[in-house]
Amino acid sequence: MSHQHPMASYVEDDQLVCFPYAVGHGAEGVCLLVQMGPHRILLDCGLENISPLQSSSKPPADLVLCSHAHSDHAQGLLALHQAFPQLPIYASEVTTQLLPLNWSELPPQKIPHFCQALPWRSPVEFCDGLSAELFPAGHLPGAAAFLLTYTTPKKTYRLFYTGDFFLSNSRLVEGLSIESLRGMQPDVLIVEGTYGSARHPHRRQQENQLVERIDQAIAQKYSVLLPVPTLGLGQEILMLLRSHHHFTGRNLDIWVEGTVVDGCNAYLELLPHFPTSVQNFARHQPLFWDERVRPRVRLLDERQLASIGQSPCIVITDETADVSDYWHPEASPPVILRPDHPRYPTRDNIELADVETYLLAQHGDRLGTTQLIHNLRPQHVIFIHGSPTYLADLTGLEELQNRYHLHSPSAGTLVELPIGETFIQPAAPAEANYEGELTELGTVVTVTLPEAIAADPRWQDFADTGLVEARWQGPELVLRGLSQRELLTQASNTRVPMNIDCCGNCRHQRGQRCWNPASPLYGFKVTPEGYCPVFEAAEPPSSAS
Repeated sequence: MSHQHPMASYVEDDQLVCFPYAVGHGAEGVCLLVQMGPHRILLDCGLENISPLQSSSKPPADLVLCSHAHSDHAQGLLALHQAFPQLPIYASEVTTQLLPLNWSELPPQKIPHFCQALPWRSPVEFCDGLSAELFPAGHLPGAAAFLLTYTTPKKTYRLFYTGDFFLSNSRLVEGLSIESLRGMQPDVLIVEGTYGSARHPHRRQQENQLVERIDQAIAQKYSVLLPVPTLGLGQEILMLLRSHHHFTGRNLDIWVEGTVVDGCNAYLELLPHFPTSVQNFARHQPLFWDERVRPRVRLLDERQLASIGQSPCIVITDETADVSDYWHPEASPPVILRPDHPRYPTRDNIELADVETYLLAQHGDRLGTTQLIHNLRPQHVIFIHGSPTYLADLTGLEELQNRYHLHSPSAGTLVELPIGETFIQPAAPAEANYEGELTELGTVVTVTLPEAIAADPRWQDFADTGLVEARWQGPELVLRGLSQRELLTQASNTRVPMNIDCCGNCRHQRGQRCWNPASPLYGFKVTPEGYCPVFEAAEPPSSAS
């Protein structure tokens, strides 16, 4: 039985509406249907199940635009093409080449080349005054932002969709250029808000912090395990390690496995599309696979896996990998570093390991997001791609409320986008600020906040241990909750005198656990002051000459 399409009643020439099938809340993907007059355009198809798009025997749109090849924006495209073979699907040239990695479980010959390539910065007209222009969006090779233009005899309407964007240059991708967009004044801007109103350090500082942590682990004789997505972050980290002064020329193995290998090989086929600096690097040495130049970058197979950890190394593997495969009785467990991403919580199957997070952002922070909005000067702003609380932080910014119509829809909620000559003050979002009191009592300062703050879903993580850390940020005092993992890490790092035989000085203690099979404490959590009869010093004193 067919159902009426959610936009069936909107066919006026001057009507702009948006119907989100999925908006990237939590683990869901992104899939948006926009209508400009009689034209329906599907922006991305990150649906794992495309049945919502099959409510009718007719295609759900007149055409599809794919912003980039990450699965949360593209994984449903193959099924959509199979359901509606005549539905045209467009993307940048690089994205058309990377899309098959979303269906790596299929033989390559089973994946048709269904996506048509569009040029950069050159409007392409599809039909009756509807055109699209692509702008490089940063974030991932081939990632595009789209300017949709619909022209009628009375007026021209414009909608700008960022997909995932990043303003800063990264190792393999140049950032989105605001200069080329300044003053565009689209009627509607659909923009991601992955990090909400968070502020990030400079990109180079993020890179240095990650490199220093890896360097520290290697110096302490630990291997490092980096679970990453198929595309983007893993290749960025490989280039970072191969070009950073801490690691160039270092006698070290970097092993790569899983679908990350497929991503690297796909990048190698696309070198002419990469920044000039990357092409110059590739002229002097291989971009990824290299057993001559240190650090060596190699493919990891079952034979090498059995010996991982006998000497310190770095392993880059799939984000879905079971990291317990890398624990061996003969070696200490690796340091596991996962990307700090608000949409991808830490997996539960690694509770026995010492897991840390790092920030190597591929999305804009508050400054980047607001900078883009103010330079584009749209009338409507639709925020997608982030947790509802993070997106609410953005819609709650006074600097945006006073200038734009702000929307943060949930999936299945139709958004009407009336275009007028004057600005109508939108309704203020729910109150996000909490007033409290300070009390100074001798040597203690007490901060009292209303109980309403505990209703926010972020409170559970913030109040996990009941302990907070405070620091000054300019004239403001910032409070941050301390997690259980941080407290355990601090406890494991507690220094004890080096001349005492205790767990804190034992070479088998790692992540506050004993990893000596001969010890009665094997596998248990231990305190730095603990002791057992099979203690072995972490750093035996050198013999006198």
